[in-house]
Amino acid sequence: MKQIISKIGKSVIPTNNVKKVKKQIADEAFALVENQIKKYTEITGLEFGGSYAKDTWLSKDADVDIFIKFKKSIPDEKFIEISKKVGFESMKKYDPYVRYSEHPYVEAKIKKTRINVVPCYDVDLGEWKSSADRSPFHTKFMQNALTPKMRNEVRILKTFLKFTKIYGAEIAKQGFSGYVSEVLILNFGSFENVIKSIAKIQQNQIIGKTSKVFETSIIIVDPIDSNRNLAAAISNENVGKFVLACRSFQSNPTFQFFKPKKLKSSKNNWENVLVVKFNFKMRSPDIIWGQVKRATTSLTTQLELGGFNVLRSKSYSDEQNEAYLFFLLESTKIPKNYSKSGPEFFRESDSDNFISKNIAKTELMWISDDKKIISLEKRRHSDVVKFMTELLKNNLQTGIPKGLQSDFQKGFRVFIGNKNLSKSIKEVISEMISTDDTIFHSN
Repeated sequence: MKQIISKIGKSVIPTNNVKKVKKQIADEAFALVENQIKKYTEITGLEFGGSYAKDTWLSKDADVDIFIKFKKSIPDEKFIEISKKVGFESMKKYDPYVRYSEHPYVEAKIKKTRINVVPCYDVDLGEWKSSADRSPFHTKFMQNALTPKMRNEVRILKTFLKFTKIYGAEIAKQGFSGYVSEVLILNFGSFENVIKSIAKIQQNQIIGKTSKVFETSIIIVDPIDSNRNLAAAISNENVGKFVLACRSFQSNPTFQFFKPKKLKSSKNNWENVLVVKFNFKMRSPDIIWGQVKRATTSLTTQLELGGFNVLRSKSYSDEQNEAYLFFLLESTKIPKNYSKSGPEFFRESDSDNFISKNIAKTELMWISDDKKIISLEKRRHSDVVKFMTELLKNNLQTGIPKGLQSDFQKGFRVFIGNKNLSKSIKEVISEMISTDDTIFHSN
C-alpha cells in the first residue's frame, strides 16, 4: 500500500509550471473583483478561499474561490444585488453566469479554470448569517492546521474519491467535498490512516468532537462549528461506496483505484431500464437538480404502486435544457392480473365494504386459507412504457413536482434501454447497471 500511495502522492502534486499558470489566473480574477468592490461601502474586504487558498487543489480541476465580505448590517436583498453586480462586472470578459447555493453567486471560466465570486458576511466565529460565512474561517483554520505533508495527503484522498465517483458536494453528486477531505486527513493524519479507519468505521460513529446528537450514518464534525455535521449532505450510497472502497483498497491495494474504471453491463439490464426524457427552461443547476431528483423519487413511488418493482433509479441533467430520469426495473412487463387482499370474513362490515367495492370489476373472488377475502383484479397497464406515458399525460401532478409540470406539458419521451442515446447518457445508465469490481471486492 505504501508504495502505491507514494507514487500517487508524487503524481498529484501540481508542477511548478501549473502552479505558476494557476496563480496568474487567480491573481487576474482577484484584481478584477478588487477593482469593482471599491464602488461599494457595504463591502469590507476580499479574500481567496477554497482549495486554492489552502493549497490542497488538484491541478486538473481546481476552482478559484473569491469571497466578497459584506458588513453584517447589510440586508439580504442588497447583499444579493451587490454581489451579483460585482461578479458580473468583474467577470464580464469571461461570460459569467449565476449559480445557487443558499445565496446566488457568480461563476465564470478563465482559461478552463472556474472562478467563483461568492458573497459572505464579515462576522465573528459562530455568528453566521449565511452558510458561506464559515468559509473564510475554514480557510484560515486549514491554512494553520494542515502541514505541507498533510496537504498532499488531501490531494491523494481527493483523487481516490474522484475515481470512486463520490467526490463533490453539489446536489447532483451528494458526495464528499474538498473540505470534508481536509477534515478527514486532519483527524486521521494521513491517507493511509483514513483508509484503515473508514474500513472499520461503525454506524453513527463520530469523527471529531461534538456534544450534539446527529442521525446520519456517520458523523463528520466541522472543526470550526461543533454543531455542524458535514456528513449530513452525503448520501448513504456514497458513504457506503467510501467504506467498501476503503476496505477493498486495504485488502488489495492497486493503482485501479486511481484510474478511470471500465464498466461492464449485461444486455438484460439495458432492456430493463425505463427512460423518461424531457427538456426544461433554463434555470439554476442547483434548482433543476433538486426538481429532477424529486421527480425521480415520486415516479419511483408511482411505478411501485402500479406493480412495477424498481430496483434502482438515477437522474441526469446537462444543466442547460435536457434532463433524464432512469429506472432499473425487475421487469418492464408484469402480469395482467394481480390479487388484492381484503379483510377476514368474520369482520362483517369490512367484508361487505370490500365485496361491494370490488365484485363488479373482479376477475375472480375467493377466501384464502388465512380467512381473508381475495379479489383478482385486472391491471390497466402491464407494459411500463404505456403505464408511464399515460401517467404523465393524464396525471402529471401525481408524479411530477410543480416546478417541472410546465416543462413536461411541452413534451416528453418515455422509452426502454439505449435507443438513440448519446455517449454521455449511455455512460450514466451504464454506471447505474454495472458493478464496480474495485468496490465490491472479495478476498
